[in-house]
Amino acid sequence: MKIPLTFARRLQFTSPLRWLLPVMLLLLFLSILFWLPWQARQMESNERQEQLIADTLWVEQTIRFQLARNEESLYNLGTDIASGVVPQARVRERLQQMLRNGRELQRVVWLDAGGKVLASSDSTLPQEARAILSPASLTTGDNARRLHRGQYAQPAQHSGFPDAPPRAMLMDYHQPLFDGQRYAGSLVATYQISSLLDEMVPWWFAQDNQISLIGPDDKVLARRAAAGPGHGVYTHKRALDVPGANITLFTDSVKSQPKLLPNLLVGSVIALSLGLLWSLLALWRHIARRLTAEGALRQQMLFRTAMENSLVTGMRARDLEGRVTYVNPAFCQMVGYPPEEILGRLPPMPYWVPEAMEEYQQRFVKALAGNVTPQFETYFQRPDGTHVPVLIFEAPLVDKNGKQTGWMGSVLDISDRKRVEELNRQQQEKLQTSSRLATMGELASMLAHELNQPLAAISSYTTGALNLIRRAIDSGAPLDPATLKPALEHAGAQAQRAGQIIRSVHDFVRKSEPQRQDVAIRTLLDGIRALIDLQARKYYVTIQEEIPLDLPLLRADPVMIEQVLLNLTRNAIEAMQDAAPGRRIMRLRASHDAQQDMVTVDVIDHGHGIAQDVAERLFSPFFSTKSEGMGMGLNICRTAIEFHGGALTFSANPTGGTIFTFSVPAVPRAPH
Repeated sequence: MKIPLTFARRLQFTSPLRWLLPVMLLLLFLSILFWLPWQARQMESNERQEQLIADTLWVEQTIRFQLARNEESLYNLGTDIASGVVPQARVRERLQQMLRNGRELQRVVWLDAGGKVLASSDSTLPQEARAILSPASLTTGDNARRLHRGQYAQPAQHSGFPDAPPRAMLMDYHQPLFDGQRYAGSLVATYQISSLLDEMVPWWFAQDNQISLIGPDDKVLARRAAAGPGHGVYTHKRALDVPGANITLFTDSVKSQPKLLPNLLVGSVIALSLGLLWSLLALWRHIARRLTAEGALRQQMLFRTAMENSLVTGMRARDLEGRVTYVNPAFCQMVGYPPEEILGRLPPMPYWVPEAMEEYQQRFVKALAGNVTPQFETYFQRPDGTHVPVLIFEAPLVDKNGKQTGWMGSVLDISDRKRVEELNRQQQEKLQTSSRLATMGELASMLAHELNQPLAAISSYTTGALNLIRRAIDSGAPLDPATLKPALEHAGAQAQRAGQIIRSVHDFVRKSEPQRQDVAIRTLLDGIRALIDLQARKYYVTIQEEIPLDLPLLRADPVMIEQVLLNLTRNAIEAMQDAAPGRRIMRLRASHDAQQDMVTVDVIDHGHGIAQDVAERLFSPFFSTKSEGMGMGLNICRTAIEFHGGALTFSANPTGGTIFTFSVPAVPRAPH
């Protein structure tokens, strides 16, 4: 059979093309198979070089950091020496302490301006700097003095250094001392170059590398080779940045070039097989862990749901635009609205109180600006119009990437707390009223005696006036009104005095709601001065006042502060009843603490003082040293002062007696 020429030629050109693609793919596979180990070898080599560079930089920074620490220590010591903080007798102790702290240091010397050794960590040194320092080091000291900063001398072998090993390379650091602009000497620290490597190069780095410190002419100053000499394959140089000296850190790794696998094909097949098996095992473990995690997540969701349903704290989440994205059942129960009426809504919210709408809007604007108030109290309104006092805690809500997505609020219903606070306030008012009534009971006898005098005087003056009128009527002579005027004026004055005493008592014992006013301490004292004088006259006590005229006003409830003043002055007067007559002086002193903007009042007596066992329980309720006392006076006083944001304390009087001190916020003064 004869094949046509055209078909034969087509078959001739088609057969080679059919085998060309598989051969090229096989060659590509073999090339990749050989290229991958070579590339891995190159990557490993590059990685070793990069790791060597990074470790070298770390060692260089470690050495430089330790040198900087020693420089700072020398600078601080030099400053203390120049300023006279450290006496010369203790300088040697500080030098030896530096030597103990830095084992790379060989010696630290203090030189005066003329080069004389004033102190040294080594007591056997000569007295002149030229005997212990090389000419190059002395030149470096002159440079440091001219530059006004520390300088390092180029490392060299020192002769006559008893503590240094033979042919050891040493380096001096000169820190000049200045008293103002006057040169006052210098501190010279000597390093042993080999100690820098021994002390500051970690053992793991020395096991893999040969580390050397070389000078400007590539002269080896010191070398550490714990694992033998380097192979010269991986090397790196890094200059130490030390002022005045030229030192380079040179590292030479002991590792050689990585080797290729002896049998690339077998190794590749084994590696691929192991990789496939490991992938299957990893996939099985991943599926098992995923199923376990899904089960745990399901349990966590059930637990979280149960926990949220049992919480009494309301939880509310909002996004950055203020839209409510989550509420828990406790919050819905608190505001009285179901979740579907709250979720997805933007302010204003249906539970906002209408009369506080402006406050809510301002707080919402601050939250949008990122300036949220972390804790505040407010009111929510239920659909039936009931107001619920709540305490809200706001915190940023962040996602898994740490980006803020909104705000999470915890809402507490504080209705019970508010009721308890109101009940406590009412009880305190009743207790204060009872205390005032008890105080008036103790003052009743003195009050009767005090009122007896003006009433008797009124009776005498009116009787005299009646006698004058009767005699004028009997004699028929005209009565001159001028003769009656003195008697009637005196009677009127005594009546006003009795009325003032009665008004003071009435104002003191009357029950009133706490009402803060701007009032002067002088006005408060004048209001109860009659009651204070009653007690003072009973025990023959003299009252001295030290109240500045420019004292600022108090922001306080007058009735509470008057009660505090009356209780403290009464205690001070009674404490001096057994004192010598010349020591029965009670001082009332007031002052202004401008830093805290508080008015401070001191009640000072010269009585028997307060014993230690009594002082520990002095403010305890129902504790009293008086047989007829209730033990509530000082406790009520401290409660009243703390209600105003102040404090009530006491201390011993240096001249005998006790000083009671209380402080009340002052009214801010208008700027001039």
